[in-house]
Amino acid sequence: MYQLSFNIKTPDGIITLSQQEFINQYWQKKPALIKSGFADFADPISPDELAGLAMEECIESRLISNHNNEWQAHHGPFEDFELLTPKNSTLLVQAVDHWHPEAAELIEPFRFIPNWRIDDLMISFSTPDGGVGPHLDQYDVFIIQGQGKRHWRVGESKQTFNEVIPCKDLLQIDGFDACIDEVLEPGDILYIPPGCPHEGYAVENAMNYSVGFRAPNQRELLSSFSDYLIDNDSGNKRYSDPSIQLRNNPGKFLQNEVNDIKTQMINALNNAKDFNLWLLQSLSEAKHDLDLAPVEDQFDEDYVHELLKQDIEIHRLGGLRCFYLSTEDTLLFAVNGDVLTLPNDCLAWVKTLCENVSMTSDQIKSSTSCSHFIQNFTNLLNEGYWYFD
Repeated sequence: MYQLSFNIKTPDGIITLSQQEFINQYWQKKPALIKSGFADFADPISPDELAGLAMEECIESRLISNHNNEWQAHHGPFEDFELLTPKNSTLLVQAVDHWHPEAAELIEPFRFIPNWRIDDLMISFSTPDGGVGPHLDQYDVFIIQGQGKRHWRVGESKQTFNEVIPCKDLLQIDGFDACIDEVLEPGDILYIPPGCPHEGYAVENAMNYSVGFRAPNQRELLSSFSDYLIDNDSGNKRYSDPSIQLRNNPGKFLQNEVNDIKTQMINALNNAKDFNLWLLQSLSEAKHDLDLAPVEDQFDEDYVHELLKQDIEIHRLGGLRCFYLSTEDTLLFAVNGDVLTLPNDCLAWVKTLCENVSMTSDQIKSSTSCSHFIQNFTNLLNEGYWYFD
């Protein structure tokens, strides 16, 4: 298991922070260079393995090159890697945590940020001078330096930028002032908040691991909530005005009518049942394919009941998004876009499933006394979301 140390490089030297101190001073505030964040770092995946993933139809990948200042972006899957030239090129593979258990372990030290905010692990391999150019991201990211070295420049967000589109599917900015200008070595980590400009170029063949975080915007949230209301035939209360005001011009829209319509919409959001179910359903959906293997022999509750009494390991599928919301009346457990409604006495076992990527049967064997939990856990096993080793 990787151990993360917040050894922050400052103008006055290296300072070591706790998780809470890092959040207070840096999270969504300013970029940070974490020196030897992972001591004695060893890459969990090889460039050849990464290239193998980029050949798969169900895995999102890109290859970006810059020769003689001519940028090109190509999308996978790739049949060969002639475009990955000895210099000036980068292969990027998205959501590797869904497909490579060893690489997925890199996400675990960052779970001091809640599960619902964590997105995925992107991995890149770059040849010397390879990169994607100066750009902005609208989400937080930790970039871990693997084998090789990479030169990074990072700026603070309070700058004005012009967008540049050097080629299709590649958005850059035209330049920025850097507050971090460093060559990263294996185990070093960059933290970059949303809206901070950055660019990185490999000094030599280099691997980088990016742990990204979700940050939905208002448009996405409202659109998703509207879809939920439509799918569930909810939000049907119509506008009414039993005390409509007379006016001398029928074209006049009164401010109180504007307020009433706004209130009608806000009331839909204030419906706790609809809102909570939508929120957990929406945020638990995977943006990329999961490595779901069909369960050949379906489990039944009696068999699961007996299995949990044995000394076996239980694993969560790579990239699976799961979290819970405990209310006064019920426990809502979200798993990959489905929301299970459970009694609150299942909370301890749901916490265990959310907290641990791998666990022993001993950690949840007491759940065999709860028929609600065993029934739902059996269904989750049959979906392939958890599996026995």
